Parts: sequence; C-alpha cells; structure tokens
Amino acid sequence: MAIKIEKKIKGYNVVKPEDKAAPAAAPAPAAKEKEAPKAEVIQMHESLERPETLIGSTYKIKSPLFEHALYVTVNDIVLNAGTQYEQRRPFEIFINSKNMDHFQWIVALTRIISAVFRKGGDVTFLVEEMKAVFDPRGGYFKAGGVYMPSIVAEIGAVIEQHMKMIGLIHDPEMDESTRKLVAEKRAAYEAAANGKKATPAAEASAESTSATGFPPGATLCAKCNTQALVLMDGCQTCLNCGYSKCG
Repeated sequence: MAIKIEKKIKGYNVVKPEDKAAPAAAPAPAAKEKEAPKAEVIQMHESLERPETLIGSTYKIKSPLFEHALYVTVNDIVLNAGTQYEQRRPFEIFINSKNMDHFQWIVALTRIISAVFRKGGDVTFLVEEMKAVFDPRGGYFKAGGVYMPSIVAEIGAVIEQHMKMIGLIHDPEMDESTRKLVAEKRAAYEAAANGKKATPAAEASAESTSATGFPPGATLCAKCNTQALVLMDGCQTCLNCGYSKCG
C-alpha cells in the first residue's frame, strides 16, 4: 500500500513485526505510576526567616583582662528536621557581661558574626580569623595551660568548641600510637625529674593525669597552643600533642 508523504521527514524508526503489539500493551500516559515527590533540601541562606524557637548553648569566659565574666550564647537553627538531611547550623550569637567598658565593639562583633552565620556556606573560617587576633597588651593563659592571645581569640575558641559540638568542625582524635607516645614522653620526663626510670605504671599514671596540668617549666607549644613544651634529650617535645621540633 502506497502512502503519500506530504511533510518533510525529520527522522525515522524501523518497526519490527514483534513491536506492533507493544503500543497496545503499553499503559496510557494517564495510567502511569506517578513518581514520588522529592523533598526540597533547605540550605542556610540569608533570606531564611528566623523560627519562633531556636536551640541555644551558653559558654562562660573568665578572662583576667576583664573584671566580670563574659557569657557567650550561640543559637542554632535545625534545617530539614526529621529527614536524612537534618543539620544544625549556628544562626545568631549574643555576648552578655556586667562589664560595659567594651559594650560597643562586643555588640558590633556579635551582629557581624550573626550576619555571617545567616549568610550560609562554610562559616568555619570565622574560628581561625578570630583566634589569630592578638591583644597588643599581651594575652593570657586559661585553665589547662592553653594560651589565648586576646579576648577575641577566646570568643573564637568558644565558637570553635560549639561548631565541634554540632558537627560543623571535625577534630581528628589522637590515634592510639600518638596517645601512647605522649604518655611515654610524659612518664620519661617526670621520671627524669624525679631521678627514676620510667615504668609502665608511671606511663599509665602520666596518661591519666595529663589533663590536670603540665610541668612548671613547660613552654608554649606552637602546634596546640598549650604550655606543655619541655626539653627532652636535647629536643623540645610537647607533652600535650606529641609535637617535637626534632621530628
């Protein structure tokens, strides 16, 4: 049977005999199973409205530079709650204190940080930027022998602690070999100071008491910023992180 083609041919398909029954068996478009709707994943952005309730955590900073303590409160928003994409992100920060001498710059700092939080993206850079701020009058040592170059740096350390808590910053834990090395170094140093030979019991004691403090003569470690660097076998060695200038 001849068929007259009145339109321009733009494409063609070869129909085999076994394919002729396929169109009849195929379901109508209306009867096709509808795809399950996919939930929209909400990301942090500056147009995101503040919900009625936020999850907050408050941290106390007691600095020798201030007469009164600072109380840092970081409020978090929970995105995509109840789904596999649920995540907690910092939304705003407040700093309160009885000390009103630095009220202006504290308010300015909290507003800028809060704006960066709400902007979205990777906000963890704030931690390093703030921890790098130095006070021209000099810094101070907080509990545990950790050196803080300024009060702004300690606020940055608080934000870092909070980000680790909510999972934005992942701090790799010290592996077992490094932990054992630090315990051995600490036990050897304490044994040398007492004129004794290091024993496994002394190493276990050193590891268990490492959080209580470091030798009085320890200096500041450039790696972990802790006053735990001692001279052992002619080499500066950190009793907190295991760092050694001799490798």
